[in-house]
Amino acid sequence: MSKIDAGITGIHGWVPEYRLTNDELSTMVETTDEWIMQRIGIKERRILKEGATSDMGAEAVRGLLTKTGTNPEEVEVLICSTITGDYHFPATSNLISDKVGATRAWSFDLSAACSGFVFGMQVAASLVQSGVYRKVVLVGADMMSSITDYTDRTTCPLFGDGAAAVLLEPVEEGLGIRDSMLEVDGGGVKHLLMRAGGSAKPPSHETVDAREHFVFQEGQAVFKVAVSKMADVSVDIMKKNKLSPDDLNWLVPHQANMRIIEAVARRMGIPKEKVMINIEKYGNTTAATIPLCIWEWEPRLKKGDNLILSAFGGGFTWGSMYLRWAYDGKKNNH
Repeated sequence: MSKIDAGITGIHGWVPEYRLTNDELSTMVETTDEWIMQRIGIKERRILKEGATSDMGAEAVRGLLTKTGTNPEEVEVLICSTITGDYHFPATSNLISDKVGATRAWSFDLSAACSGFVFGMQVAASLVQSGVYRKVVLVGADMMSSITDYTDRTTCPLFGDGAAAVLLEPVEEGLGIRDSMLEVDGGGVKHLLMRAGGSAKPPSHETVDAREHFVFQEGQAVFKVAVSKMADVSVDIMKKNKLSPDDLNWLVPHQANMRIIEAVARRMGIPKEKVMINIEKYGNTTAATIPLCIWEWEPRLKKGDNLILSAFGGGFTWGSMYLRWAYDGKKNNH
């Protein structure tokens, strides 16, 4: 039996309407538009005012199914990469499946923070490559506003809400996912985590009063590790697959910080015009940043384009994926 390749055959994103600008943030905490733009590169971020992560994920999946002409009942597996699930249980993917009518799919959540989409892509691709499944939907969705402390000037400018979904199917001609390098280091927990709410520190009056149900981050420590790990793994996957900067059409980096994106591109020798960047509009939407970029760039993608996805997240988690784009993006209604 010949090897089955898995590729993205459709993509759709969804973001809330409400824009939280730097100017509005500066009325909530001591900061300025200039300070945020210089250090992070974010101008505004979308905030979901009503609803939950599954609502954003369902919007993205509905759009995806419409675009690709896929009946919800044809979806066999639905994976949601998220760290802001609607509940501890049931899985947010179960709720999305119900909302979109994917009644024949089994579904589960994947938690890898900002690396969630890249990790999820490897899992989804493996299911297709196994020959058992032909239509797998992966959703990257996070409602970061639900765990952001809007009294903390160091973290509240960073995060936004959003979702994007991809359909993975068997592809031919050497297209689709070619390789991935995924890594973790659980020792990073002390630098980036939500301190309470889990079994290590269940919710209590004390944890709420201490504001421990929000993202905690040691910015400098995370920045340093993120730059080195994202750059190393992206350079390594290029070397392993004998790719030069000229061979690469697009770098799709996780949108956490403009300075991290620029440092990774420099290390890889990739010019800025080959880097997908939309951090200015959406901020860090965690598992949704990479697919939101691809969705926005879809009309510019051509069949056979070489893409490298690169991410770093809490855990620590990081990874890179090399894929060859499976269709001409202009042919799909955007």
